[in-house]
Amino acid sequence: LVSRTLQEALFSTGEELPSVGRSVAHTKRKMLSYFGRCRSQVTNALRGARLSESLHSAAVSTLNANQDVTTRGFASSAFSMTKGIVLRGRVSGNGLLSLNEIKPNPGSKHAEKRVGRGIGSGRGKTSCRGHKGQSARGTTAPRLGFEGGQTGLMQSTPRRGFSNKKHALEYRELNLRKLQEWITNGRLDTEKLITMKDLRDSGLISKRCTTGVKLLGKGAEDFKSKINIEVSKISENAKKVIQDQGGTVESVYYNPLGLRALMRPEWFEDKGRLIPKMVRQIPPKHVGKFDRLGTLPAV
Repeated sequence: LVSRTLQEALFSTGEELPSVGRSVAHTKRKMLSYFGRCRSQVTNALRGARLSESLHSAAVSTLNANQDVTTRGFASSAFSMTKGIVLRGRVSGNGLLSLNEIKPNPGSKHAEKRVGRGIGSGRGKTSCRGHKGQSARGTTAPRLGFEGGQTGLMQSTPRRGFSNKKHALEYRELNLRKLQEWITNGRLDTEKLITMKDLRDSGLISKRCTTGVKLLGKGAEDFKSKINIEVSKISENAKKVIQDQGGTVESVYYNPLGLRALMRPEWFEDKGRLIPKMVRQIPPKHVGKFDRLGTLPAV
């Protein structure tokens, strides 16, 4: 920002600059190029360059045109120190400072700490790490909960309880609003029984559905179709809405292999296998959760 503002000020005033280049224009380009490369150093180095009143006023007017209050204040404070103070460096005989002799402020630059370069440097041999131990090795910090090798708190604390979450069935959710949209667009035939295979083939549910479909009642106020549908699970609200329209809905049970045979019978044909038969009964742990056992189409 400082270099950009100074560039605009230099071009607006057009005053004479030190002849350090082949011409005045060449000197301007060299100065602007330097300011563009050393933005961070210019703010410190410009602590008071001897700028004329016209150059200083042009810089201030350029800053006042800036709409960003924060950056305007920062740049104004930088240029407010540019009157009556000399830049750090060697000044030539004519009282002007050359660009190639501007130096950073003392203490603003530090040399990199070099270790392992002999005992005479004071940082040799152990390279400021001391003798042995974990801090002297090239390893990183120990893992969270590590207590130096003894049995940690997390290992010594017994576990309680268990979770069946990994065995839970996560059904694909389907709302009545989306179902009504598919029916309105003619992508589902309401004259026949709508199965989960029809939902998959029409693109209403993902082709990666491997557990079943759960019908939910979101968008019940917009559902106006009479349909006969079977899914894996159905909410009470969705069931009531479909029945109020004169339709029927059932929750049917399919095991993973039976659901694949229902939705993707071509998979068995491509593998050269026979389509499996449906299970004979609903497993005891699912009794009462489904209306009936699902059926597979005749081969």
